[in-house]
Amino acid sequence: MDWDYLRYLRALAIGGTLAKAGELLGVHQTTVLRRLDQMEDALGVRFFERNPNGLRLTPAGELAFREAERLAADLETLQRKLVGADTAPVGKVRIAAEDVMLAWLLAPVLAELVNAYPDIELEVLTDNDVSNLAHREPDLTLRPENRPQATWEGERIASLASAVYGSGGFCRRHRDMDLENAPDRQTWILPDETFSHLATGRWYRRHLRHAVSVIRCNSLQTMVSLARAGAGLAVLPCYIGERAGDLRRLSPPLEGESVDLWLHVNQDTQQMTRVRVVMEFLAGRLRELAVNPEPEAGSSG
Repeated sequence: MDWDYLRYLRALAIGGTLAKAGELLGVHQTTVLRRLDQMEDALGVRFFERNPNGLRLTPAGELAFREAERLAADLETLQRKLVGADTAPVGKVRIAAEDVMLAWLLAPVLAELVNAYPDIELEVLTDNDVSNLAHREPDLTLRPENRPQATWEGERIASLASAVYGSGGFCRRHRDMDLENAPDRQTWILPDETFSHLATGRWYRRHLRHAVSVIRCNSLQTMVSLARAGAGLAVLPCYIGERAGDLRRLSPPLEGESVDLWLHVNQDTQQMTRVRVVMEFLAGRLRELAVNPEPEAGSSG
């Protein structure tokens, strides 16, 4: 039996006339009559007694109507389940971030995320430069940048400040250092020319133009490791320096050297429920964690 027959039979039973059944189905009453004739001819069963006042179900029609009502209820339940499945945060979400940002800012947030949404499968993509991961087509990308491309969708999470940091051991060995008047007399850990997207270049050019003792690195994580080991001073994002217990902040957040933190979303997947849920979760938690420190610098003694 064609399932569409039951749809027409149900509309006829509820409407009581060909015209009302047509209104319920969104078709002309002649179409309803043609389908009724097809049903009864194909099955050899009369479902309705026809009279000038309308239609009345026969015993066979009543049986078919009860089954049509049951199937309609089952289909409605299935539709609700399917809509619920589509809106539930289930499935894979790919997140791209720099190695150092994952280690110092994003990792604890992702731990909370997987506990809150166990049906979401995370795929985390990392690199020294997150732009290298564009070909992997992540759903969400966490990027520090002040001038995002106009075609990218996303939202600004926070402004990330930077400051001068040194290890406790380095500070004890250089108790007489004068960062305000003679910063270039210290050993500095600096990014090399391949690592140019840090927002601190102006400060380096203004204060460390004549520095003679430098260690150049091609990754922010290397700068952090060397600073923690006492190899020299480094300008680091405050979200790292304030969390590294073996580093001391030796300056206020550097004025004019902050960088915006953006969470970009893939335009092809941004309407997926799981992507929206993860984006909202990350945005909320990262805003809390990326709060910059007070202006006062830590002691250098």
